[in-house]
Amino acid sequence: MRNLSFKSFFFTAILGSLFIFTSCEDTPVQNDNEIDVNDDYYEFQDFILTDFEIPAVISLPDETANIGASTKPEIVHSNDDIKWQINVGQNFQLLIEDYADLTDLIEVEKKSLADFYKINYIIDEDDLILYERILDVKGDDNASPTVGVEHRSFHVYGQKIINGITYELCSRPEGYEKVIIELMAKSIKSFKPHQKK
Repeated sequence: MRNLSFKSFFFTAILGSLFIFTSCEDTPVQNDNEIDVNDDYYEFQDFILTDFEIPAVISLPDETANIGASTKPEIVHSNDDIKWQINVGQNFQLLIEDYADLTDLIEVEKKSLADFYKINYIIDEDDLILYERILDVKGDDNASPTVGVEHRSFHVYGQKIINGITYELCSRPEGYEKVIIELMAKSIKSFKPHQKK
């Protein structure tokens, strides 16, 4: 009798422990408006752009960034053109354009966004904006239920001046997931003149 009660107690204790450990697993809490664009470039590699007519260096995500990035970035650019496209795997496409001596790109971009979209600025700095874009649906009162579905996407837009030339750096027009935009913002922040050694 005593042996049976010990077994019952032991079995109940194990079952209770399993219940406690499985029900208390860590669940990540996600703050939808919090994006961390710090100076930690652990999962990045420097890429020199001088061979592509930009006297700069940029830090791009490497294969450890867990975004499907390839080990070697691909640059799409025609000689003497003012546009570049940097592809790092399938999920990272950064667009660069030479705007010569124009320096109010951020202000112009903000004005153009206000016409069609609701914008939630997550980062709003002089040379970088990171925002959530929500399509401003109008005239949906009498529309079918499938019309006017809210569309959200994340975008980044920056301007950097290198040797007196302003470069626009931005995500593709349709945007990306927040994790990709966070990496892209870090890349834009890292864009700086290349110092020859």
